[in-house]
Amino acid sequence: MLCTACVARYAAARPRCQRCGLATPQPQQHCGHCLPDAAVDTTVAATDYGFPWDRLLARLKYHQQPGLATGLAALMQAAVQAAMATAALPRPAWVLPVPLGPARLRERGYNQAWELARRVARGLRLPASPTVLVRLHDSGAQATLDRAHRLANLRHAFMVPPAQAAQLQGAQVALVDDVLTTGATADTAARALREAGAAGVQLWVLARTPPPHAD
Repeated sequence: MLCTACVARYAAARPRCQRCGLATPQPQQHCGHCLPDAAVDTTVAATDYGFPWDRLLARLKYHQQPGLATGLAALMQAAVQAAMATAALPRPAWVLPVPLGPARLRERGYNQAWELARRVARGLRLPASPTVLVRLHDSGAQATLDRAHRLANLRHAFMVPPAQAAQLQGAQVALVDDVLTTGATADTAARALREAGAAGVQLWVLARTPPPHAD
């Protein structure tokens, strides 16, 4: 479990852009950083990416500590419930993780996005699946790339298997990831979901990386 005092200090609720999840002076539907053709309708971010969440996520992803997802998922769930109560966020038919590529999944042994997604879905009593959306190939390290290069790396990376597509027809879907930076991965994954028949895609993340000029 997360320390209540730490959550209050480092993850206090703050106004955010409903479209891209960036912190804003006041709540707004979209901000100047939003992409006009984004495939994601709404983003829910529990906190900004920074201390101590960057360290906890590094331990979750790279140091074989999937159990950390329990406390982090509780923080995400609270943010999603608040958004559902105040921003008319529809309950999705499915909660899906952003999938890892085959090589990365073998190397790590688990997908941190699925560890978060399945816990949030359980808390909200929503169905979740790690197989409705799949990643066909690994995209290499993305952390140091700008959005254009990330998109190039991600071309044709995601798909919905034909056997799964019927479950998405006309459905609202929640896509879960640990961190949102440029939005390239989430946007590419959301487009694959829409092409398979999803009517809308929400993005739920633990942490939103502030823009470079932010304090």
